[in-house]
Amino acid sequence: MRKRSLATLIAALVAGSLCAGAPSPRAEAAQAAGTGAGTPSPAGAAPQLGVDLDTVTIPQLQARMTDGSLTSSALTGAYLRRIKAIDPEINAVLRTDPTALRQADASDARHRGGGVRGPLDGIPVLLKDNVNTRDLPTTAGSLALAGSPPDADAALVARLRDAGAVILGKTNLSEWANFRAAKPTSGWSAVGGQTRNPYVLDRNPCGSSSGSAAALAASLAQVAIGTETDGSIVCPAGMNGVVGHKPSLGLVSRAGVVPISAEQDTAGPMARNVIDTALTLAVLSGRDSARPGASANLPDRTTRSTGLRGKRIGLWRLPSLGAKVDALMTRTAQRLRSAGAEVVEVTPPYQKRLAALEFPALLSEFHREIDAYLGTRDGPRNLAGLIEFNRTHPAERSCFAGQELFEQALVAPPTTDPKYRAMRAELTDLARRSIDETMATHQLDAIASPANPPAWTTDCARGDNDIIPSSTPAAVAGYPSLSVPAGFVDELPVGLLLMAGDREDAKLLSLGGAVEHRLDAWRAPRYLPSVGAGAPTVGADASR
Repeated sequence: MRKRSLATLIAALVAGSLCAGAPSPRAEAAQAAGTGAGTPSPAGAAPQLGVDLDTVTIPQLQARMTDGSLTSSALTGAYLRRIKAIDPEINAVLRTDPTALRQADASDARHRGGGVRGPLDGIPVLLKDNVNTRDLPTTAGSLALAGSPPDADAALVARLRDAGAVILGKTNLSEWANFRAAKPTSGWSAVGGQTRNPYVLDRNPCGSSSGSAAALAASLAQVAIGTETDGSIVCPAGMNGVVGHKPSLGLVSRAGVVPISAEQDTAGPMARNVIDTALTLAVLSGRDSARPGASANLPDRTTRSTGLRGKRIGLWRLPSLGAKVDALMTRTAQRLRSAGAEVVEVTPPYQKRLAALEFPALLSEFHREIDAYLGTRDGPRNLAGLIEFNRTHPAERSCFAGQELFEQALVAPPTTDPKYRAMRAELTDLARRSIDETMATHQLDAIASPANPPAWTTDCARGDNDIIPSSTPAAVAGYPSLSVPAGFVDELPVGLLLMAGDREDAKLLSLGGAVEHRLDAWRAPRYLPSVGAGAPTVGADASR
């Protein structure tokens, strides 16, 4: 992805965000309904800030900070109060950073002195707890890493700090990024317990970036960082009604992130809207050239987006996710067509072969990667030691006992084995061809599919019900994918997953912004105890 293309995209998106002046349609709907998060008083509203945390964007916040009507300290304090009031319902935030308000004070000084570092300066960010932080524990959800923090920040954290972002805290995750047991329960870790879906509390948040997605749905931070090997950004984003971007492989440094596979792992931004996602990606990837004070040079709103007219989108339906999801995809296609897009049905090839090859390859790669990572940390020094740790610590088996993936990885062929090398080469080639050939044959701008089914009930004994093939082609190919809210099935969010070719992140985010605007599918969670239940359970005006 060229630096200029992302900078141009961000300038256009920022212009649209700032030029509007009036509330967005979803903000107006929330105000008309008198609900910010489904409570009697708007949970997302923060009257003392003059913003609705559910709907405000980073450019709008930066405009307020620039004119002095908002401070990062006030914004950070509001998010900390929301975490204290709301997080007990969803259990998404493992810990807050005790220096968060000091970080915000430093940002306020930069805003007053004209030394703002970029669009994320003063913006509160939550990190998934498999991203190294030198001053906070980084556990991957495991008690084995619950001792001393790492010696250094992950490279992406260093970028966030250099950009002036406020590191608000760490989010819960599926332990070891869901690469431990054959039948895990997403959103559970021995360190953090079970994260719940804010829309319906007995439902699962999906994937390993579950805490990051659930925290954003509940408006506990402005943006969050997730990680993905296959689906762990885009599925939680879809299932929790937020935006999640899995970048092209290598665009964001994986240094200092607890690994599964160097061939597929990436961190990526998650937010409640595409503009915040794009701005965060710019910082994570080192392509931050959109300065909040440069609005005078931004393009006119009429040129901020090419919209959907003339775009060709291939719809991969995946009827295995259920009739209600398929009906939602039909309605989504109709709405995109009504905005001028051409939508054609496609089925990317080679999917059965990808499914057969991916897991064996990941086993070999995980053994190599986790041994190298554990060598940098206090605790078990390799995978064999980690397996023994789990056997001798009952708390590690309190939701599910299995560590079958660890045990299989321990005896998997090494990554020096010619058979493994041939398998990974075939796997990557077929994944790339599955996207490239589909897009070329149908002359597509992107392939679209459902990001997730409706959230299943969380059940430690049963485990997940998460056979979701839509994330695999882009994940294995190392190509970008983006989940944006598409609508609801029985009170539960479903995302639309968009994927494109290598380094087409800016193009995908631009298209995603147009899709987001057309579908306008976001609505705040109501924290229902169960589907069909009555009033939400979170107290009124939790932002105070």
